[in-house]
Amino acid sequence: MPAHPTPLRFKRLLLTGAAGGLGRELRTRLKAYCDTLRLSDIAELGDAAPGEELRPARLEDKAAVNDLLGGVDAVVHLGGVSVEAPFEPILQANIVGVFHVYEAARRHGVKRIVFASSNHVTGFYRQDEVIDTRVPVRPDGLYGLSKAFGENLAQLYFDRHGIETVCVRIGSSFAEPKDRRMLASWMSFDDLERVVVSALTAPVVGCSVIYGISDNATRWYDNSRAAHIGYRPQDSSERFRAAVEARQPALDRSDPATVYQGGAFVRTGPLE
Repeated sequence: MPAHPTPLRFKRLLLTGAAGGLGRELRTRLKAYCDTLRLSDIAELGDAAPGEELRPARLEDKAAVNDLLGGVDAVVHLGGVSVEAPFEPILQANIVGVFHVYEAARRHGVKRIVFASSNHVTGFYRQDEVIDTRVPVRPDGLYGLSKAFGENLAQLYFDRHGIETVCVRIGSSFAEPKDRRMLASWMSFDDLERVVVSALTAPVVGCSVIYGISDNATRWYDNSRAAHIGYRPQDSSERFRAAVEARQPALDRSDPATVYQGGAFVRTGPLE
């Protein structure tokens, strides 16, 4: 049964980054909400299942991205560099690439995008703070900086061209939390589906920002300003707490990764 039951269906959805970790999860789930799921990545996508279209494209290739968005109703944009990296690949995939996605959406009349932003947009807030979606960005690296650019670009294309976007600041979406930091930032795969489908189907979203987390007992993110999206997480990291704390009973309070919400990203050195 879908994690977010809805009778609404799209004729064609585009999922970029479909070969990545979260892309692979959503590939198996989003087909329930559309007649055709168009999948794109530069990595191997395997064979097309019934109802799938495979359209590899490099995000820095303007013409390829323009073709990619032809005939789609909405976009779930996960594509790009998903970790801290040297500036050049981040520039091409996450900055030039997201610009190409929005320009192609404008040309083809695509009016709804779900943009995979990141908790690393605000990674230099402390773990003893609770922040909402209106705080100034505090990126913890070049990756987080590129996602802040994507959020600003989304706002520009809504204000100027009426393209609605939900920017989902994804926390830590894995099968289970790996450490004590993730007890606050974790989002289950079912809740990932719920937030994406809520973002696709909410009647009016404008340009909204929402934190992509589950209903965790420990939390740094206040999603109250994003209630209009209709996302209600159903899972919690709490059932993993005992195992996580047993694996990591002590924390180094002098380690910036323990102090700041971005974790290890805040102490990644210069990348050449």
